[in-house]
Amino acid sequence: MDKLPKIALPAIFIIIALIILIAKSAVTIGSGEAGVLYRTFGEGVVTDEPSLGEGFHIVAPWNKVFVYNVRQQELFEREMSVLSSNGLEIKLDASVLYQPKAGTIGFLHQTRGEQYLNSVIIPAIRSATRSVVGRYTPEQLYSTKRDAIQNEIYEETKKILDPQYIQLNAVLVRDVTLPPTIKEAIERKLKQEQESLEYEFRLVTADKEAQKVRIEAQGKADANRILSASLNDQILRDKGIEATMKLAESPNSKVVIIGSGDTGMPIILGNN
Repeated sequence: MDKLPKIALPAIFIIIALIILIAKSAVTIGSGEAGVLYRTFGEGVVTDEPSLGEGFHIVAPWNKVFVYNVRQQELFEREMSVLSSNGLEIKLDASVLYQPKAGTIGFLHQTRGEQYLNSVIIPAIRSATRSVVGRYTPEQLYSTKRDAIQNEIYEETKKILDPQYIQLNAVLVRDVTLPPTIKEAIERKLKQEQESLEYEFRLVTADKEAQKVRIEAQGKADANRILSASLNDQILRDKGIEATMKLAESPNSKVVIIGSGDTGMPIILGNN
């Protein structure tokens, strides 16, 4: 009985040491994450092996694991101040959709570290935005060139991020804010252009209507001319006799007056 505490005490120390060792060695990678292994007594950051995937892992207690979010993430850049081609200050809101490249997280950690958002992505999007916006006038930024500007910012940012082991998925221009006086001047100009287009449309429509009326009138005139040319006294006399016969066959009582003159056509009066 006296020896039991002497045996139990080392066992307790061993159990505690094992628990601490396991706790230090156990690493759990969550959903949408990947781990970068750092070997303290080895080559440092492991880049020649796949990163640690989701789930439970055991690593040597003297090594470290750096966990990265590999899901798509969004950076919202609000009111970036940039200059247009004519030197006017423009404020632009944009969203950047990005994520680390799954197969090269070790290189990302080795070259850029966990703060890659601040050290790489934000400077890249700001630099590309200034470069692209500087090619356009405020009017183009406000109206016709929004999609083109968005695509160009995406392409220029992608060129910067691709060698940095970062995948750029999209750049979305949310809003472009111009100085109030410039915005009002552009809106007035756009309104005048719209009114001019509407006036031109009305003129074209009126001209087409006038052409339609002229064509219809010309058609009627041509038809009358052809009809007049085809009619002669004999045809008119035959038509008159035909009409008179149809009237004579009617059951209603009538008075017939024999015509005189060149045609000799009868006149029929009365309907009872």
